[in-house]
Amino acid sequence: MGLPYFEIIGGPRLRGSVRLSGAKNAALPILAASILCEGEVVLRDVPRVADVASLTELLAKLGVDVEWRADGSLKLIARDEMNCRAEYDIVRKMRASICVLGPLLAKRHRAQVSMPGGCAIGDRPVDLHLRAMRELGAEIELINGDIVAKSKRLRGTEMFLGGPFGSTVLGTANAMMAAVLADGLTVIEMAACEPEVVDLANFLNQCGAAISGQGTPRIVIEGVKELHGCEYTIIPDRIEAGTFMVAAAITNGELTLENARLDHLMAFVDRLAAIGVNVEKNDKGVVVSSARRLEPVDVTTQPFPGFPTDLQAQIMALLCLADGNSVITEKIFPDRFLHVAELARMGARLRKEGPTVIVQGVKRLVAAPVMASDLRASAALVLAGLAARGTTRVHRIYHLERGYQQLDDKLRAVGAEIQRKEGDEV
Repeated sequence: MGLPYFEIIGGPRLRGSVRLSGAKNAALPILAASILCEGEVVLRDVPRVADVASLTELLAKLGVDVEWRADGSLKLIARDEMNCRAEYDIVRKMRASICVLGPLLAKRHRAQVSMPGGCAIGDRPVDLHLRAMRELGAEIELINGDIVAKSKRLRGTEMFLGGPFGSTVLGTANAMMAAVLADGLTVIEMAACEPEVVDLANFLNQCGAAISGQGTPRIVIEGVKELHGCEYTIIPDRIEAGTFMVAAAITNGELTLENARLDHLMAFVDRLAAIGVNVEKNDKGVVVSSARRLEPVDVTTQPFPGFPTDLQAQIMALLCLADGNSVITEKIFPDRFLHVAELARMGARLRKEGPTVIVQGVKRLVAAPVMASDLRASAALVLAGLAARGTTRVHRIYHLERGYQQLDDKLRAVGAEIQRKEGDEV
């Protein structure tokens, strides 16, 4: 049996309603934060994706009971605090495993976390995570590829978390989770403002933390002695929402996204409007439709509330069909362009110049076998396949299944001709 792939027959206009899954990038640090809590944590709208499976496997090895309940919620109880090591076999699969560092250090006073892996989208160092832990009073060593952090008691402090490409989302999350049990007041300057960071702070507050300023570049945390469990609902996935918005536009269809949060996607929706994509609220949710003629635009990725790097590949697929030349500049991960060569196989006209790609629109894309290189590149190739003439095969979709829950099922339900198949290894 070979690896799974998607077979897509391009052409059908998508029509209907989609309910978005919970945000993968919000769920992962909240799952890790269960290590901090005394008692039962129940999380609703946790997406059933490969990254969540990897992290729940890691949490189980760290002494957390993990149970998927019949209603789809996830129950977690931290019972055994003896194990403080996040081993390479799990961490190598997913960079977000680093988010257990802060909770382990704060609650168990020791953390040994293998240096993380994840998508091939460029260098993503963890130096800001380590800086935050040191600022809080931890001793840190690198031993045989593991980060080893120790502290009898963390101390509140003021820290600056800006890096060469702006703020760090997971670094801010780690700092917050470590600081909630530290002695005294912690101030994080140049904190990430992403909705996923706000969701983590809201969850921690519901568990008894004292965090303010989330959603701004200055987060203030007053340390508390302990956290308790709670019930909490994960926010809808804004990247999945953006992906389905492009799916509606690229097929000249009309989709209703039942639980989309436009306040999480203002910069993206602004660019869609300039392209000629109509996004409107109604009593059912957000309705997305498209003009037949797509206008070229300039796009620059930036930290929130700017244009999300996780939607760069998807909007590139759409702009391949715009009437003119577009310019896409990547300022978060300048090497995040592995999808360019694969889109070119489908007839796209793309020219990469450093951290910028010039997109010369074509009248149509043509089907071809293509290979996914990372999570969001996979989504871009599926979107291109929905619009291409002929039958497209997207290989290595295990990348896509790290972050999208049943994407093929959701697309089929609104009219796409897409099938998940097993085939030769590619």
